[in-house]
Amino acid sequence: MNSEQAKQIRIEEYFYRIGIKPSKERGHNLWYKSPFRNETKPSFKVNQNINQWHDFGSGDKGNIIDLVMKLHQTDSVSEALQAIEQAAPHPQNRSFSFRQQEISDEISNIKVKPLHHPALLQLLNERKISIELARQYCKEMHYTLNGKAYFAIAFPNDNGGYETLNPYFKGCIPPKEITTFNRKTATVHLFEGFMDYLSLLTLQARQADISAVVLNSVTNLDKAVPFLSKHEKINAFLDNDEAGKQALEKLQKLNLPVRDISKRYAEYKDVNDYLCRKKLPKFQKKQTIETEKPKPKIGKRFRR
Repeated sequence: MNSEQAKQIRIEEYFYRIGIKPSKERGHNLWYKSPFRNETKPSFKVNQNINQWHDFGSGDKGNIIDLVMKLHQTDSVSEALQAIEQAAPHPQNRSFSFRQQEISDEISNIKVKPLHHPALLQLLNERKISIELARQYCKEMHYTLNGKAYFAIAFPNDNGGYETLNPYFKGCIPPKEITTFNRKTATVHLFEGFMDYLSLLTLQARQADISAVVLNSVTNLDKAVPFLSKHEKINAFLDNDEAGKQALEKLQKLNLPVRDISKRYAEYKDVNDYLCRKKLPKFQKKQTIETEKPKPKIGKRFRR
């Protein structure tokens, strides 16, 4: 797929294929809660007439390639094109309706099995995730979309859906939902994505004994609040970006007992980057991440 072919794909079609649905429709505009931060009122507009988006919260705007580059946090147009092709390989000529069927109606031949595909294992190796650990929490999913076969790592959520990840694309099989692990502990760990949770468990296996919530998107934060509020301490392993910061601030405004663990890996975007030693460009100095010892005890520090 080249850039011109990618631009033929409707942004709203792409969003549906990665599990993001509009909140309202106004004329030729679709309004979404921004995929880049947690918010209660939609501030992200897709203009169907010109197939362009505008994020009023940040001021950013552009075409589908610009959008996917920002979603995947990459400066590579090639990587963005691969992600677009994986999600929506065939440009759609039909008009879009706000009441259109969800992506789950378009996916067929879903097969879930133990995680063994070499390409997926290689992806885990590149992310420094323990294969044995990944097999405990994830499955391998094969499915057909528009007649084309796909496969991915599949991480289940609490409502029967899956977060999916392969070497080119991350998305979801709806319904979109959080994933909770209730270990009956006073402390709960909070993560944006499942790779960060698996990264922590790769670093310290005994952290698996602590309750945890994986949001699977910061837009799901409100859904996690009831579970989080049952705990005496919330360790927030959120990303070091604007969306992570806003999610943390929301929890603080709710007067929840939250600790910002992201400060301990400030040189890195997230826990997986810390595990892989992929520093943010502006940092050069090494940093050690430490956690407080909750009851039961949590390990003293992360190590590679």
